[in-house]
Amino acid sequence: MAYHPYIAIEGAIGVGKTTLARILGEMLPAEVLLEVFEENPFLSDFYSDRQRYAFQTQIFFLLSRYRQQHKVIANTLRYDTLVSDYLFAKDWLFAHLNLGGDELAMYERVHAILGEQIPSPGLVVYLRASIDVLMDRIRYRGRSYERQMERGYIEALQTAYDRFFTEYDQAPVLILDTDGVDIVNDLTARVEVIGRVKSALQGEHVQLPLLEPDEARETPVPLSRRRLADFQRFHRTLDREKGFIDDLFFNYICLAEEIGDIGRLLRQTWRRQEDLLPEAGNRQEARDRAVESTKADLQEELADALASLLRIANDAGVDLEAAYVTKMDRTLSCSTYTG
Repeated sequence: MAYHPYIAIEGAIGVGKTTLARILGEMLPAEVLLEVFEENPFLSDFYSDRQRYAFQTQIFFLLSRYRQQHKVIANTLRYDTLVSDYLFAKDWLFAHLNLGGDELAMYERVHAILGEQIPSPGLVVYLRASIDVLMDRIRYRGRSYERQMERGYIEALQTAYDRFFTEYDQAPVLILDTDGVDIVNDLTARVEVIGRVKSALQGEHVQLPLLEPDEARETPVPLSRRRLADFQRFHRTLDREKGFIDDLFFNYICLAEEIGDIGRLLRQTWRRQEDLLPEAGNRQEARDRAVESTKADLQEELADALASLLRIANDAGVDLEAAYVTKMDRTLSCSTYTG
Protein backbone atom coordinates (compact mmCIF):
# COMPACT_ATOMS: atom_id res chain seq x y z
CA MET A 1 0.00 0.00 0.00
CA ALA A 2 1.34 3.42 -0.95
CA TYR A 3 2.33 5.83 1.81
CA HIS A 4 0.14 8.95 1.99
CA PRO A 5 1.20 11.66 4.47
CA TYR A 6 -1.22 13.32 6.86
CA ILE A 7 -0.37 16.97 7.61
CA ALA A 8 -2.10 19.01 10.31
CA ILE A 9 -1.73 22.78 10.45
CA GLU A 10 -1.99 24.58 13.78
CA GLY A 11 -1.60 27.99 15.34
CA ALA A 12 -3.52 30.72 17.11
CA ILE A 13 -6.73 32.27 15.81
CA GLY A 14 -6.09 34.35 12.67
CA VAL A 15 -2.64 32.96 11.90
CA GLY A 16 -3.61 31.58 8.46
CA LYS A 17 -4.22 27.85 8.98
CA THR A 18 -7.06 27.49 6.49
CA THR A 19 -5.28 29.56 3.85
CA LEU A 20 -2.18 27.36 4.01
CA ALA A 21 -4.26 24.16 4.05
CA ARG A 22 -6.00 25.15 0.84
CA ILE A 23 -2.74 26.10 -0.86
CA LEU A 24 -1.09 22.84 0.18
CA GLY A 25 -4.13 20.97 -1.10
CA GLU A 26 -3.55 22.47 -4.54
CA MET A 27 0.25 22.33 -4.60
CA LEU A 28 1.04 18.87 -3.16
CA PRO A 29 -1.76 17.91 -4.22
CA ALA A 30 -3.86 16.57 -1.34
CA GLU A 31 -7.34 16.21 0.06
CA VAL A 32 -8.21 19.07 2.44
CA LEU A 33 -10.09 18.71 5.74
CA LEU A 34 -11.33 22.04 7.10
CA GLU A 35 -12.75 22.59 10.56
CA VAL A 36 -16.46 23.45 10.57
CA PHE A 37 -16.41 25.94 13.44
CA GLU A 38 -19.36 28.04 12.25
CA GLU A 39 -21.85 25.33 13.26
CA ASN A 40 -21.04 25.75 16.96
CA PRO A 41 -24.16 27.50 18.35
CA PHE A 42 -22.31 28.67 21.48
CA LEU A 43 -19.36 30.36 19.79
CA SER A 44 -20.65 33.93 19.56
CA ASP A 45 -21.92 33.76 23.17
CA PHE A 46 -18.53 32.42 24.26
CA TYR A 47 -16.66 35.44 22.92
CA SER A 48 -19.02 37.79 24.77
CA ASP A 49 -18.99 35.79 28.03
CA ARG A 50 -16.22 33.20 28.08
CA GLN A 51 -16.69 32.03 31.66
CA ARG A 52 -20.40 31.31 31.26
CA TYR A 53 -20.29 29.55 27.89
CA ALA A 54 -16.85 27.90 27.93
CA PHE A 55 -17.98 24.39 28.83
CA GLN A 56 -20.81 24.19 26.29
CA THR A 57 -18.58 25.62 23.58
CA GLN A 58 -15.71 23.24 24.34
CA ILE A 59 -17.79 20.07 24.54
CA PHE A 60 -19.54 20.92 21.28
CA PHE A 61 -16.17 21.47 19.58
CA LEU A 62 -14.77 18.23 21.01
CA LEU A 63 -17.65 16.12 19.72
CA SER A 64 -17.76 17.96 16.39
CA ARG A 65 -14.01 17.54 15.82
CA TYR A 66 -14.19 13.87 16.76
CA ARG A 67 -17.12 13.25 14.40
CA GLN A 68 -15.28 14.98 11.57
CA GLN A 69 -11.91 13.28 11.99
CA HIS A 70 -12.77 9.81 13.31
CA LYS A 71 -13.17 8.00 10.00
CA VAL A 72 -12.27 10.67 7.46
CA ILE A 73 -8.53 10.62 8.20
CA ALA A 74 -8.02 6.86 7.99
CA ASN A 75 -10.27 6.48 4.94
CA THR A 76 -8.61 9.32 3.04
CA LEU A 77 -5.05 8.12 3.72
CA ARG A 78 -5.80 4.86 1.97
CA TYR A 79 -5.78 6.65 -1.37
CA ASP A 80 -4.47 10.22 -0.97
CA THR A 81 -2.43 12.69 1.05
CA LEU A 82 -4.48 14.67 3.58
CA VAL A 83 -4.06 18.23 4.88
CA SER A 84 -6.17 19.42 7.81
CA ASP A 85 -6.37 22.99 9.12
CA TYR A 86 -6.54 21.75 12.70
CA LEU A 87 -5.13 19.09 15.00
CA PHE A 88 -7.56 17.12 17.15
CA ALA A 89 -5.20 17.35 20.13
CA LYS A 90 -5.50 21.15 20.11
CA ASP A 91 -8.97 20.82 21.62
CA TRP A 92 -7.23 19.90 24.87
CA LEU A 93 -5.21 23.14 24.68
CA PHE A 94 -8.33 25.29 24.43
CA ALA A 95 -10.04 23.37 27.21
CA HIS A 96 -7.16 23.99 29.61
CA LEU A 97 -7.23 27.65 28.69
CA ASN A 98 -10.97 28.07 29.26
CA LEU A 99 -12.12 25.42 31.75
CA GLY A 100 -11.36 24.55 35.36
CA GLY A 101 -12.48 22.42 38.27
CA ASP A 102 -15.14 19.75 37.69
CA GLU A 103 -15.81 20.96 34.16
CA LEU A 104 -12.20 20.41 33.15
CA ALA A 105 -12.11 17.02 34.87
CA MET A 106 -15.24 15.89 32.99
CA TYR A 107 -13.87 17.23 29.71
CA GLU A 108 -10.57 15.38 30.18
CA ARG A 109 -12.35 12.05 30.70
CA VAL A 110 -14.31 12.46 27.47
CA HIS A 111 -11.27 13.72 25.55
CA ALA A 112 -9.16 10.74 26.69
CA ILE A 113 -11.74 8.28 25.36
CA LEU A 114 -12.22 10.01 22.01
CA GLY A 115 -8.61 11.03 21.45
CA GLU A 116 -7.39 7.41 21.42
CA GLN A 117 -9.40 6.81 18.25
CA ILE A 118 -7.94 9.69 16.22
CA PRO A 119 -4.77 8.98 14.15
CA SER A 120 -1.76 11.19 14.78
CA PRO A 121 -0.44 13.19 11.80
CA GLY A 122 2.85 12.50 10.08
CA LEU A 123 3.72 16.20 10.31
CA VAL A 124 2.36 19.21 12.19
CA VAL A 125 2.98 22.67 10.71
CA TYR A 126 2.83 25.17 13.58
CA LEU A 127 2.24 28.72 12.34
CA ARG A 128 3.30 31.61 14.59
CA ALA A 129 2.72 35.34 14.36
CA SER A 130 3.09 38.35 16.65
CA ILE A 131 0.02 39.45 18.60
CA ASP A 132 -0.28 42.67 16.54
CA VAL A 133 -0.33 40.66 13.32
CA LEU A 134 -2.90 38.22 14.70
CA MET A 135 -5.19 41.03 15.81
CA ASP A 136 -4.88 42.72 12.40
CA ARG A 137 -5.74 39.51 10.57
CA ILE A 138 -8.72 38.86 12.83
CA ARG A 139 -10.04 42.37 12.16
CA TYR A 140 -9.38 42.03 8.42
CA ARG A 141 -11.44 38.87 7.97
CA GLY A 142 -14.32 40.53 9.81
CA ARG A 143 -16.15 37.61 11.39
CA SER A 144 -18.97 39.07 13.48
CA TYR A 145 -18.51 36.73 16.45
CA GLU A 146 -14.79 37.64 16.69
CA ARG A 147 -15.32 41.40 16.99
CA GLN A 148 -15.45 41.23 20.79
CA MET A 149 -12.30 39.08 21.04
CA GLU A 150 -9.89 40.50 23.59
CA ARG A 151 -6.20 41.00 22.92
CA GLY A 152 -5.44 39.39 26.30
CA TYR A 153 -7.19 36.20 25.19
CA ILE A 154 -5.11 36.01 22.01
CA GLU A 155 -1.92 36.59 24.02
CA ALA A 156 -2.87 33.79 26.41
CA LEU A 157 -3.71 31.54 23.47
CA GLN A 158 -0.37 32.19 21.74
CA THR A 159 1.46 31.40 25.00
CA ALA A 160 -0.55 28.20 25.42
CA TYR A 161 0.28 27.13 21.86
CA ASP A 162 4.00 27.74 22.40
CA ARG A 163 3.94 25.69 25.59
CA PHE A 164 1.88 22.95 23.95
CA PHE A 165 4.31 22.47 21.07
CA THR A 166 7.34 22.63 23.35
CA GLU A 167 6.12 19.37 24.90
CA TYR A 168 4.29 17.83 21.92
CA ASP A 169 5.84 14.50 20.86
CA GLN A 170 3.17 12.74 18.81
CA ALA A 171 4.56 13.93 15.46
CA PRO A 172 7.40 16.00 13.98
CA VAL A 173 6.64 19.74 14.18
CA LEU A 174 7.67 22.31 11.57
CA ILE A 175 7.50 25.86 12.99
CA LEU A 176 6.90 28.70 10.52
CA ASP A 177 6.95 32.39 11.45
CA THR A 178 4.27 34.10 9.34
CA ASP A 179 4.94 37.76 10.19
CA GLY A 180 5.46 39.56 6.89
CA VAL A 181 4.75 36.39 4.88
CA ASP A 182 1.96 36.66 2.28
CA ILE A 183 1.52 33.25 0.66
CA VAL A 184 -1.65 34.39 -1.11
CA ASN A 185 -0.18 37.26 -3.15
CA ASP A 186 3.59 36.64 -2.97
CA LEU A 187 4.55 33.71 -5.21
CA THR A 188 8.12 33.61 -3.86
CA ALA A 189 6.88 33.33 -0.28
CA ARG A 190 4.41 30.63 -1.27
CA VAL A 191 7.06 28.55 -3.03
CA GLU A 192 9.40 28.87 -0.04
CA VAL A 193 6.74 27.73 2.43
CA ILE A 194 5.68 24.80 0.23
CA GLY A 195 9.35 23.82 -0.12
CA ARG A 196 9.85 23.82 3.64
CA VAL A 197 6.78 21.63 4.15
CA LYS A 198 7.99 19.17 1.50
CA SER A 199 11.44 19.06 3.11
CA ALA A 200 9.84 18.39 6.50
CA LEU A 201 7.84 15.52 5.02
CA GLN A 202 11.15 13.99 3.96
CA GLY A 203 12.39 14.12 7.53
CA GLU A 204 14.56 17.22 7.22
CA HIS A 205 14.80 19.90 9.93
CA VAL A 206 12.20 18.36 12.23
CA GLN A 207 13.79 15.18 13.54
CA LEU A 208 16.77 14.33 15.71
CA PRO A 209 19.86 13.94 13.50
CA LEU A 210 21.60 10.57 13.56
CA LEU A 211 25.37 10.52 13.40
CA GLU A 212 27.72 8.51 11.24
CA PRO A 213 30.49 7.11 13.49
CA ASP A 214 33.18 8.21 11.02
CA GLU A 215 31.86 11.74 10.57
CA ALA A 216 32.18 14.84 12.70
CA ARG A 217 29.63 14.86 15.50
CA GLU A 218 27.93 18.02 14.23
CA THR A 219 27.18 16.53 10.80
CA PRO A 220 23.64 15.12 10.47
CA VAL A 221 23.01 12.15 8.21
CA PRO A 222 20.32 12.71 5.56
CA LEU A 223 17.55 10.17 6.09
CA SER A 224 14.58 8.98 4.09
CA ARG A 225 11.02 9.97 4.93
CA ARG A 226 10.25 7.32 7.56
CA ARG A 227 12.03 7.24 10.91
CA LEU A 228 11.82 5.17 14.07
CA ALA A 229 9.43 7.72 15.54
CA ASP A 230 7.13 7.27 12.53
CA PHE A 231 7.06 3.50 13.05
CA GLN A 232 6.33 3.93 16.76
CA ARG A 233 3.37 6.19 15.93
CA PHE A 234 2.19 3.70 13.32
CA HIS A 235 2.22 0.86 15.85
CA ARG A 236 0.33 2.88 18.44
CA THR A 237 -2.48 3.32 15.90
CA LEU A 238 -2.27 -0.19 14.46
CA ASP A 239 -2.25 -1.96 17.82
CA ARG A 240 -5.18 0.11 19.05
CA GLU A 241 -7.25 -0.54 15.93
CA LYS A 242 -6.45 -4.27 15.84
CA GLY A 243 -6.87 -4.77 19.57
CA PHE A 244 -3.38 -6.21 20.03
CA ILE A 245 -2.31 -6.88 23.60
CA ASP A 246 -0.57 -3.90 25.20
CA ASP A 247 1.61 -5.56 27.83
CA LEU A 248 5.35 -5.30 28.45
CA PHE A 249 5.87 -8.93 29.39
CA PHE A 250 3.71 -10.40 26.64
CA ASN A 251 5.61 -8.36 24.05
CA TYR A 252 8.91 -9.40 25.65
CA ILE A 253 7.92 -13.05 25.15
CA CYS A 254 7.05 -12.29 21.52
CA LEU A 255 10.41 -10.54 21.04
CA ALA A 256 12.27 -13.51 22.59
CA GLU A 257 10.47 -15.89 20.20
CA GLU A 258 11.36 -13.73 17.21
CA ILE A 259 15.01 -13.55 18.29
CA GLY A 260 14.98 -17.34 18.56
CA ASP A 261 13.65 -17.60 15.01
CA ILE A 262 16.37 -15.22 13.80
CA GLY A 263 19.00 -17.35 15.54
CA ARG A 264 17.60 -20.49 13.89
CA LEU A 265 17.82 -18.88 10.44
CA LEU A 266 21.35 -17.63 11.05
CA ARG A 267 22.46 -21.13 12.10
CA GLN A 268 20.81 -22.49 8.95
CA THR A 269 22.67 -19.87 6.91
CA TRP A 270 25.99 -20.79 8.53
CA ARG A 271 25.45 -24.51 7.78
CA ARG A 272 24.48 -23.66 4.21
CA GLN A 273 27.66 -21.58 3.87
CA GLU A 274 29.81 -24.51 4.96
CA ASP A 275 28.03 -26.83 2.50
CA LEU A 276 28.60 -24.38 -0.36
CA LEU A 277 32.25 -23.65 0.45
CA PRO A 278 33.80 -26.50 -1.60
CA GLU A 279 31.69 -25.60 -4.63
CA ALA A 280 32.13 -21.82 -4.30
CA GLY A 281 35.87 -22.00 -3.77
CA ASN A 282 36.01 -19.07 -1.32
CA ARG A 283 34.19 -18.19 1.90
CA GLN A 284 32.82 -14.82 0.77
CA GLU A 285 30.98 -16.27 -2.23
CA ALA A 286 29.70 -19.16 -0.14
CA ARG A 287 28.46 -16.71 2.48
CA ASP A 288 26.70 -14.51 -0.09
CA ARG A 289 24.91 -17.48 -1.65
CA ALA A 290 23.92 -18.84 1.76
CA VAL A 291 22.54 -15.48 2.88
CA GLU A 292 20.56 -15.14 -0.33
CA SER A 293 18.94 -18.53 0.24
CA THR A 294 17.52 -17.49 3.65
CA LYS A 295 17.17 -13.75 3.07
CA ALA A 296 13.39 -13.72 2.49
CA ASP A 297 12.68 -15.59 5.73
CA LEU A 298 15.28 -13.59 7.66
CA GLN A 299 13.75 -10.35 6.40
CA GLU A 300 10.33 -11.39 7.73
CA GLU A 301 11.66 -12.47 11.13
CA LEU A 302 13.64 -9.24 11.55
CA ALA A 303 10.50 -7.24 10.76
CA ASP A 304 8.54 -9.22 13.39
CA ALA A 305 11.28 -8.61 15.95
CA LEU A 306 11.27 -4.89 15.21
CA ALA A 307 7.48 -4.78 15.63
CA SER A 308 7.77 -6.40 19.08
CA LEU A 309 10.56 -4.01 20.04
CA LEU A 310 8.48 -1.01 18.96
CA ARG A 311 5.52 -2.25 21.01
CA ILE A 312 7.73 -2.60 24.08
CA ALA A 313 9.07 0.93 23.59
CA ASN A 314 5.53 2.30 23.20
CA ASP A 315 4.26 0.46 26.26
CA ALA A 316 7.19 1.71 28.35
CA GLY A 317 6.92 5.28 27.01
CA VAL A 318 10.41 5.16 25.45
CA ASP A 319 11.27 7.30 22.43
CA LEU A 320 13.39 4.64 20.73
CA GLU A 321 15.03 6.98 18.23
CA ALA A 322 16.00 9.50 20.91
CA ALA A 323 17.32 6.67 23.10
CA TYR A 324 19.43 5.34 20.22
CA VAL A 325 20.82 8.77 19.37
CA THR A 326 21.73 9.36 23.03
CA LYS A 327 23.38 5.95 23.28
CA MET A 328 25.39 6.36 20.08
CA ASP A 329 26.40 9.88 21.08
CA ARG A 330 27.73 8.49 24.35
CA THR A 331 29.44 5.63 22.50
CA LEU A 332 31.24 8.09 20.23
CA SER A 333 32.57 9.82 23.35
CA CYS A 334 34.13 6.57 24.63
CA SER A 335 37.26 4.91 23.37
CA THR A 336 35.63 1.48 23.42
CA TYR A 337 32.10 0.27 22.78
CA THR A 338 30.56 -1.19 25.95
CA GLY A 339 27.25 -2.40 24.50
